[in-house]
Amino acid sequence: MIYNLRGKLTACDINFIVVECGGVGFKCFTSLNTAKQLGEIGKEINVFTHLAVREDAMDLYAFATTAELDAFKLLITVSGIGPKAAVAILSELTPDRLALCIASGDAKSITAAQGVGKKTAERVVLELKDKIGSIATEAASVTVSNLQKNIDNSASAEAIEALVSLGYSQSDAAVVVGSLDSSMSVDEMIRYGLKELAKNL
Repeated sequence: MIYNLRGKLTACDINFIVVECGGVGFKCFTSLNTAKQLGEIGKEINVFTHLAVREDAMDLYAFATTAELDAFKLLITVSGIGPKAAVAILSELTPDRLALCIASGDAKSITAAQGVGKKTAERVVLELKDKIGSIATEAASVTVSNLQKNIDNSASAEAIEALVSLGYSQSDAAVVVGSLDSSMSVDEMIRYGLKELAKNL
């Protein structure tokens, strides 16, 4: 198993990179998020890899961070999600954002990934909701933990639903509402939520 590759970035396309190590160029499929982080052609880089073995191919997938690699490995455990779909999801969402989407039940944001439909996104949320702690950074883990505590509170759920009906994504609404005191009224949560969400526009 190849854990990482350190070498010169010799090519960077929309869905793959080539890393030259010891005179050998390794073609690695990757996410747009990783491709953006790697910089210019000719730069020395280090990427973390996963080798996907099929009957007809051996494909190498590379990521700029171990968090993104861990998210990739977690995604491919979901039934119906192969390496290409996992890369598509990670091209749309960072590992932290993915963790927040799963914690808040925001399947809609996951469907923004190319080739990922509503049912597949819902399966990702369902199958990974108890496993997301392994992919979120420390700061995001606190937010995810707050979300999971407050999401079952009926006032919180009502406030999130109201914010979503006003056009905000479920994960954004859930993050804001999840940070509030659960003893607040629904109206207070909505007012505060609108104020906080407006700051990010």
